[in-house]
Amino acid sequence: MTERKHPRIDGRFACFRLRLGRSGIAGTGVFALEEIPRGLKVIEYTGELLTRQRLRRRAEQSLRASGRAQHISIFLFNSYRGLDGDVGGSGAEKVNHSCDPNTAVRKIRGHILYFSKRRIRKGEEVTIDYRLHPAAVRIACRCGAANCRGTINRKA
Repeated sequence: MTERKHPRIDGRFACFRLRLGRSGIAGTGVFALEEIPRGLKVIEYTGELLTRQRLRRRAEQSLRASGRAQHISIFLFNSYRGLDGDVGGSGAEKVNHSCDPNTAVRKIRGHILYFSKRRIRKGEEVTIDYRLHPAAVRIACRCGAANCRGTINRKA
């Protein structure tokens, strides 16, 4: 299995000063070190490019190695390819889910970019709606948003 790196924010892919820190949502999160205006690129999601079959194999290896599911940072481009942010990630793999996120994903010319949906205050946690498939294993949400749907899976 590919060796995983210690998470960090890679300044080559972040357009604003960001830091990793303890999150009230889940484990480690990404926080703004400066105000981020609405509508601007915040960070690019990077990682090892893998086929869907290799991504599935990597998840199975992780499960066999630990006896339980470990956190895996995978972002699917489409039905055939995805990025494993735990290998060569920019730090965007640590952006936590929220049902009322302050960023949105845009896929532009083979790049996965997080853009601010609204002004993000200095010190605020950067969040994204993971929108997992409704038929995928249901994962409870702990975002605390007023409109929380109770799961990180999107509604059917």
